[in-house]
Amino acid sequence: MKALNLYEKQDVRYEDVVMPEIALADDVIIKVVTAGICGSDISRFGKIGSYNPGLTWGHEFSGIVTECGAAVSAVKRGDRVVACPCFPCHECEFCRKGSLSKCANLEVLGGHKKGAFAEYIKVPAENVVKLPDDMDFDLASFVEPSCVVVHGFNQITIKPGFGVAIVGCGTIGLLALQWAKAYGASKVYAFDTDRRKLAMAKQTGADLVFDVTEENYFQDYMAATDHGGAEVVVESSGNAAGIASSLSLAMKGGTVLLLGIPYGDVALPRTHFEKIIRNELIVRGSWNSISAPFPGSEWTTSVNGISSGKINVQPLISHKIRLSEAPALFPRLCSREEYFIKVLIGIADA
Repeated sequence: MKALNLYEKQDVRYEDVVMPEIALADDVIIKVVTAGICGSDISRFGKIGSYNPGLTWGHEFSGIVTECGAAVSAVKRGDRVVACPCFPCHECEFCRKGSLSKCANLEVLGGHKKGAFAEYIKVPAENVVKLPDDMDFDLASFVEPSCVVVHGFNQITIKPGFGVAIVGCGTIGLLALQWAKAYGASKVYAFDTDRRKLAMAKQTGADLVFDVTEENYFQDYMAATDHGGAEVVVESSGNAAGIASSLSLAMKGGTVLLLGIPYGDVALPRTHFEKIIRNELIVRGSWNSISAPFPGSEWTTSVNGISSGKINVQPLISHKIRLSEAPALFPRLCSREEYFIKVLIGIADA
């Protein structure tokens, strides 16, 4: 079968690999129909390379079960599914406490195990999440990034009537925007440097959008919040400037949720850092998409939210390509030569 394998930085190859086979009683083989390119995939391609050179990568996907091990009963051949890409050890002190996202030995698809940029993938049955029979595969490929957002929201207090500011309007930010509305936010404010992404934020439910390249954006935001700021700020850019500015967008006593992953050092100006102290902010990091019982309520919540249309992911799809076209596109995504929000790879016909 064909797969995308990452070797070193800027070195991804479309090549033949061995088909997965059932080896354990709990194995499930899935034909991958759609796989999404995550921002972390782009950073891995451009900045990090592979932990295991030559490993098939990718972790956001949906597909159809083609074969199951003898002990598998929760899914069967022909079921539409997604799969959690995380593999906690279930044995360390954090796993024993139910804090699976903090697992000391956590492994992931595409980093430690063969990933989803392939025609078929094998995962344990406990990682497989069944979809409604009529759920679109493209939309289902957003379940994993949605779980990242829901997991983060589960770490903080967000109540109906709260104001929520979203810093960074990529896939995670735009999903956070919609989940904030679903959680009852009265106003959602979106911040980015790209006007096309801000237009998408407006289309998907933002009440007000702010171009942070404009000189007076902060003053305009403060005026819109009666000079108080928002109860919750979600930082999803991973950019050092975005992380710093998020501390100034929160109201006194508010919460800043850090979802974006920085791929470089983050230095905070004193005036921003002091907001944590002087405004008594809660700054909460959130990592991954899992909780106990594994894989966690994030997964059923996200499947229900997307399949019902409450979370509208269709506008976020900016590209749909074939697997063979991905090696030529990755450099353009990495250099930002090409505008994109979510790139989906169509791997098989449903």
